[in-house]
Amino acid sequence: MDSAITLFMAGDVMTGRGIDQVLPYPSDPAIHEPYLKSARGYVKLAEEANGPIQQPVDFSYIWGDALDELERRSPDVRMINLEASITGSDDYWEGKDFHYRMNPKNIACLTAATIDFCSLANNHILDWGYSGLRETLEVLKKVKVKNAGAGQTLKEAGAPAVMEVHGKGRVIVFSFGAGSSGIPSAWGASETEPGVNLLPDLSKRTIDSIGEKVRAVKARGDIVVASIHWGRNWGYEVPPDQISFAHGLIDEAEVDIIHGHSSHHVKGIEVYQGKLILYGCGDFLNDYEGISGYEAYGDDLTLLQAQCTTRCAEKEKGGLGFSLTNRTQRIDVTGHMVNGLIKSLENKISC
Repeated sequence: MDSAITLFMAGDVMTGRGIDQVLPYPSDPAIHEPYLKSARGYVKLAEEANGPIQQPVDFSYIWGDALDELERRSPDVRMINLEASITGSDDYWEGKDFHYRMNPKNIACLTAATIDFCSLANNHILDWGYSGLRETLEVLKKVKVKNAGAGQTLKEAGAPAVMEVHGKGRVIVFSFGAGSSGIPSAWGASETEPGVNLLPDLSKRTIDSIGEKVRAVKARGDIVVASIHWGRNWGYEVPPDQISFAHGLIDEAEVDIIHGHSSHHVKGIEVYQGKLILYGCGDFLNDYEGISGYEAYGDDLTLLQAQCTTRCAEKEKGGLGFSLTNRTQRIDVTGHMVNGLIKSLENKISC
């Protein structure tokens, strides 16, 4: 298994608001929400639920026991969907109810977990305006964390991140956002304007367009990941158009893994044609502690990683393979199934 490439794939990492406030360099706590006007309110809710938080916390604190697990697994590439603008900008996007901002001086909370890649095509990356996006890109570049999905132009936003895994191969990640996740249409990047890599729709034409971009960079043995921010925050149903789009990316666009996010809880998982589809990884880090009403969804549990390899692929195609008896297998997640989901997948997916 020396040639195996292991990916850590987490869903939403929301380091703004309450999380930012307990880190060593909190931002101005002022927020512009319907019910709260200070991000300190989220810290108070967490403390009311589970006791005082000794502040400031260490940069590694927010990852909890996950850092030990990551050390044990030692994945080759660590991927997250970053749902916060890393900026000191006060230029919040008017008309949005929620805005996530992390002080750039707190960037060590990402490097503490040795994050390699951040997907940025989501509904919070422009919460603090175009200046906030620009600073986010600059900060990530400075600490050598690769990203995709947002940029100063559509070309930049649509460009993939390419990560070399020494002695094993390359992982290429394209990042896309869908309007169904709450991304404002005005956030879409253009040839001359900054923004996110917004999908026009989930049609075959869009699949074909993505396929052209994939084939322009994919070489034999590469693993291509489509990181997609799509769908509602709550609800287990996976819409038929998402299923057909994911299948199309695999069948026609040479994508190997679908890394889906936006849902605050784990959603359905499928192995289709030997390729992994994560329809919704669930939140990994947020400041919802102490906020009640959604316990039935098991939103405190998330899917973290899958082991992938080119070794068991079809040699003539140089593609990626997951060894399973059935070519197509979907696991539909409901509340009572969540607890055993990750352990079950570890037993099912292997090369």
